[in-house]
Amino acid sequence: MSLSIDQKLIEEGTAQLTSEIEVLEAWLRELEMLNGDDIETVAARKSYNDMLRSRREMLSSLDQESKVQAVSPK
Repeated sequence: MSLSIDQKLIEEGTAQLTSEIEVLEAWLRELEMLNGDDIETVAARKSYNDMLRSRREMLSSLDQESKVQAVSPK
């Protein structure tokens, strides 16, 4: 079975984004356990949430691209 380079890149990107999402979710859980409302904790929470949203959007785009690749004639 031969995968196109594009499909391999999509798979690698998906794996990378999934890993980053897991890390960001763990960091956010840690911040929630601290229950901190100081400016640094609030800023970190906002930053991590922004990064998490961005990576989820990228993952969704890659998923859509993967589906397009799967149905495209080779």
